Amino acid sequence: MDIPKEFLSKEFLSQFKTGEDVTAFMKELHTRVYEQMLEAEMDNHLGYEKHSNQGDHSGNSRNGSYRKQIQTEMGESVIQVPRDREGEFEPIVIPKHQSQGLIY
Repeated sequence: MDIPKEFLSKEFLSQFKTGEDVTAFMKELHTRVYEQMLEAEMDNHLGYEKHSNQGDHSGNSRNGSYRKQIQTEMGESVIQVPRDREGEFEPIVIPKHQSQGLIY
C-alpha cells in the first residue's frame, strides 16, 4: 500500500511536536480505519453502498449505528458500528460481543 504524499510532507509532519501528538493521531487513524472497514462490511452484507438507490425496497437496510468501546494496540477507542434493520449484520473485523480490534 502506498502512503499518500500529503502524509509525508514536511508541512504535515511538522504538526507533531510530541510523542503524545503522534499517539493521538495514530489512535484517531485506527478509529477511522476500523469504522471504514465496518462500513465496507455492511456494504457487502447488504449488497449495495450507502446512499445507493439499489437499497430502496430491498428488504433489509441500514439502521444507524451504535457506539462500541474497543481495545487496540493503540489503546482504548470508541467506534461507531453500523447496524441493519433485521439485525443480521455480523461484523468480521470486530465481532459482536468482542471488544478487541485487530492486533498485528
